[in-house]
Amino acid sequence: MSKLYSRFVKNESGATAIEYGLIAALIAVGIIAGASLLGSNLSSKFSAIATKIGTTVP
Repeated sequence: MSKLYSRFVKNESGATAIEYGLIAALIAVGIIAGASLLGSNLSSKFSAIATKIGTTVP
């Protein structure tokens, strides 16, 4: 029983998987934040362009 317990304590594969999961989550949050910011900036640029085009066409 003590061999099983010591082998369980030394096993770090679960900790590595958790670390990779946390890294993936941080990357996903960064991508979502960047896409959201880029999307709103693009929307305002296209609105400005559409307004200018609408005022120049008779």
